[in-house]
Amino acid sequence: MISAVLVVLAAICLLATLVPLLTFAHGMVRSFDFGRLQAIGVAALVLAAALIFGDLTPTTLAAIGMAAIAIGIQSVHVLRFTPIWRCQTARFAGDVSSAATISVLACNVKQGNRDYQLVIGLVRDRKPDIAVFMEIDRAWGDALRPCLSTYAEVIEQTQENSFGMILASRYPLRESEVRFLLNEEVPSISCVVTLPGGRDVRVIALHPEPPLPNRDTLGRDAEILLVAEEARDETLPLIVTGDLNDVAWSRTTRRFLRISGLLDPRQGRGLFNTFDARYWFLRWPLDHIFHSRDFELVAIERQRFVGSDHFPMYYRFALTDSDRNEPPAAPTGDDIAEADEAIKTEKNRDRPPAGTDWEE
Repeated sequence: MISAVLVVLAAICLLATLVPLLTFAHGMVRSFDFGRLQAIGVAALVLAAALIFGDLTPTTLAAIGMAAIAIGIQSVHVLRFTPIWRCQTARFAGDVSSAATISVLACNVKQGNRDYQLVIGLVRDRKPDIAVFMEIDRAWGDALRPCLSTYAEVIEQTQENSFGMILASRYPLRESEVRFLLNEEVPSISCVVTLPGGRDVRVIALHPEPPLPNRDTLGRDAEILLVAEEARDETLPLIVTGDLNDVAWSRTTRRFLRISGLLDPRQGRGLFNTFDARYWFLRWPLDHIFHSRDFELVAIERQRFVGSDHFPMYYRFALTDSDRNEPPAAPTGDDIAEADEAIKTEKNRDRPPAGTDWEE
């Protein structure tokens, strides 16, 4: 009986491991990208149970083999976000007080969450230079407005469809724009922040559509890849942040990094799982920041629970123009071709975004 249970669990882990290897841009497939940590955990339990309680029958050996394969494949994706991997972003070793630094707080508040004071308290405690809030409806905009009154610039795009967004900056903005890149209901924000000392930094905030099991993921993937192509051609130091509704190890995020040439400061440091904040056993890294090689890392910290299904993230970078960062991998011809095809397909579609009814 134990052997039968173990082989079923191992088979499920192996299936969950192999499905994401398919290249279909569909939520039913791409959703399996998310649970890699959970698959590793269950497969590890299968191995332990088989070695402790199971007789080494052919069924038990099959369970051990499938669990081991699942752990091996999943670890290829996950290990780069652990301390055993080499850091892609160098740790800043200079004097922070005299360096040109920029701090960013990224927070998906969850539109239906009404714990306004938890978010406001976090902003007042951390005092970020740039604060990005996602899923902002009119009620959230009204609640945050007094807290953000000390900021020099506030870009507010409140919406009632879970895609509203606010970006607040303590420093002046040389330019700013709310953009609807591929869907007229899904905004993003692009701005150029002028730091003390006169250096300009471009910041792009994104919150593309979530993947749904009954829909393709082209809307999400194409928006991420379109920003990758913009980042590739950007001449200013660049930061891209937000809830990308995609995990750090996915095909789309890895392709984004290769095309954009940006770096992920989590590599070699940790997973920094931000979703789901309500359930410790269902978490993965869903909220991101990527940056150009002009920056070194001062701080990266997951923040406390604020009533949302996402933990906020806080980052601080030093603008160093350093060459100590790990060079990003170069894009392949397939990367460029598939990105262009996804963007072209999504530009020619006219449809409502996914996930607008989650709060109903």
